[in-house]
Amino acid sequence: MKQLNAEFLLGATNDSQFPKLNLPEVAFCGRSNVGKSSLLNSIVLNKHLAKISSTPGKTKEINFYLVEDKWVFADLPGFGYAAVGKNLRLKWTALNWHYLEKRENLRLTCVLVDSRHDPMEQDLATIERLEFAGRNYLIILTKCDKISPKSVDERKKQLEHLVSQCKYAVEVLPYSSVKLQGRDELLAILKRFLV
Repeated sequence: MKQLNAEFLLGATNDSQFPKLNLPEVAFCGRSNVGKSSLLNSIVLNKHLAKISSTPGKTKEINFYLVEDKWVFADLPGFGYAAVGKNLRLKWTALNWHYLEKRENLRLTCVLVDSRHDPMEQDLATIERLEFAGRNYLIILTKCDKISPKSVDERKKQLEHLVSQCKYAVEVLPYSSVKLQGRDELLAILKRFLV
């Protein structure tokens, strides 16, 4: 497996700090502790690119990464629970949606959903809002190494049924950052949207 050249660009706490590069971008969003940082690291095969924490809410800004000098990955603060005050959570949510709905360079949003649980209200609200905004999105089922293949298949079918009438849902992709399950498929999808 080939490691991708990736480097941290900057962390933005407001839209004026977003990178001015004219490169296609992909966003990674989901609830706190769904495994965004682990997934990013597994895509580029670098365990030290994005900081991983067992404490939800560690990503406090939108972190931008330059990948292969041709793509930009945006790691968004987690929706929902974080060990911070309500005002800060609302600020993060507003920043996330400003980016997801208005960013011209954004080509695809990866919505991460924990495969071990039924989709939560926040997951469904994110999908609904991206659909309403007319933004292409890929649903990634994370932590698939923690449940049986049969459970993974059932969860995948459940999500596929949920988005069967959605216009902008690209696919439902089972993924394991530990076993790199789904990595090749994810790279193929990213290339479709980012080239």
